[in-house]
Amino acid sequence: MQVFSPALATTKRLVKLLSPERREISAPVSHGTLLAWGIAALCFGLYAALSLSRHQLMLTTGYDLGIFEQAVRSYAHGDLPVAELKGHDYPLLGDHFSPITATIAPFYRVWPSPVTLLLVQAFLLALTVVPLTRWAHRVAGSAGALVIGLGYGVSWGIAQTVGFDFHEVCFAVPLIAFSVEALGNERWRAAVAWGLPLLLVKEDLGLTVAAIGAYIAYRGTRRLGIITAVTGLAGTAVEMLVVIPAFNPDGVFAYFDKVSDSSDAGALDLFMRYTLGLVTPETKLLTLLMLLAPTAFFALRSPLIFIAVPTLAWRFASNNEAYWGTRFHYSAVLMPIIFGAFIHALTSIHRERSAKNRESAVRRSLIVSAAFTVVMLPLFPFAQLAEGATWEPGPRVAVAHHVLDLVPDGATVAASNRLVPQLTNRCTVMVLGLPQNQENPEWVVADTRDPQGWPISREQEAGEVERFREKGYKTVKEEAGYVLLQRM
Repeated sequence: MQVFSPALATTKRLVKLLSPERREISAPVSHGTLLAWGIAALCFGLYAALSLSRHQLMLTTGYDLGIFEQAVRSYAHGDLPVAELKGHDYPLLGDHFSPITATIAPFYRVWPSPVTLLLVQAFLLALTVVPLTRWAHRVAGSAGALVIGLGYGVSWGIAQTVGFDFHEVCFAVPLIAFSVEALGNERWRAAVAWGLPLLLVKEDLGLTVAAIGAYIAYRGTRRLGIITAVTGLAGTAVEMLVVIPAFNPDGVFAYFDKVSDSSDAGALDLFMRYTLGLVTPETKLLTLLMLLAPTAFFALRSPLIFIAVPTLAWRFASNNEAYWGTRFHYSAVLMPIIFGAFIHALTSIHRERSAKNRESAVRRSLIVSAAFTVVMLPLFPFAQLAEGATWEPGPRVAVAHHVLDLVPDGATVAASNRLVPQLTNRCTVMVLGLPQNQENPEWVVADTRDPQGWPISREQEAGEVERFREKGYKTVKEEAGYVLLQRM
């Protein structure tokens, strides 16, 4: 009988594993995963549609889609990244430390187009939905997962990122989401494994790695947390003070001037700047409210919220007003932290309250979250998908494509900012009007009727065209406000 006991024990385990009770326990997990991937697929469709339609309408720009395409194009040809848009043969590793963008190079070799970058970004941002929705499903069931997954997927921070070109932060968002989910479930090593690659995304994200380490030291394994925190701080310091200056033509980290100069400030001024000044003017406070409102402010109940502090601190301490508000892509890395803290807070409600009070609190928070999502949706870029003009490019777009088709492959071109990413896959392109660019490109193409207004105004754009004409450039094509000049 002893001979058969191991086989009998194995059989019992198999029966238990395949029993109806076991299937019932595992079914919600499978359903949650299916729901998560379904929402992610829907979000990918939204992101791709918005990005590609904006590119087709010529609303994407050289700053920043063009710059990142030039970087990926360099990697795809086996070179370190350079961007003519930043200056002649400008080394991008001397601007920001984002070597992770090299991972797009194999895809770009197959399809050398800015569309490749936009689709990669759409995929990475949509992937973020998966860990958060699965986690929400375990905590709040299908309804909660649907509210949180969709709420996160169309949240304003993600919408602003998708609606403004391509940025390297699209790599950071899924890394942070998986790391936060691991932190919330006390899988410390997994959290570190997901967090450390942030050092390859951008130099400031080492501070987020340090915050992840501090959280682990506080809530979990102290030694692992301290090592992670030190690694994050050291990574940021080395990248800003050593690596970037080594590649930068001027030997410096060029973005220190974005932080207010404190050299002549007194003690009281410094105190006010880094206390009350972090929430004033009101733009900063509005950003905080917009971050917390989708969670019905429940995110404040979770210590995971403190992982957002480093990003908020450097943004609000900066003298660059563009960092303070809800525009552009700067809040993308905060959204998975905020929603992760929301889910974590709901977990604490399950532990702290009775069943009746727990269900009531969760239901209220989800209703508020869903209502905020619905109210905010028309105010941010995803609403463009409901506009007819998004799907029906006007006649000027066709004219622009015709004009740009006259520029030969491999040429050097100075172009209006919105025309740049239409050429970066086949030409050496610079933004018209920036002084650091070449003075004598082979071609000049400008939109004198409806330019973006950056880096120069409409009047200056027309003035640049005349300046090149006076230098002997010949007008090859002029139609519907688009002007194409060729150097003679």
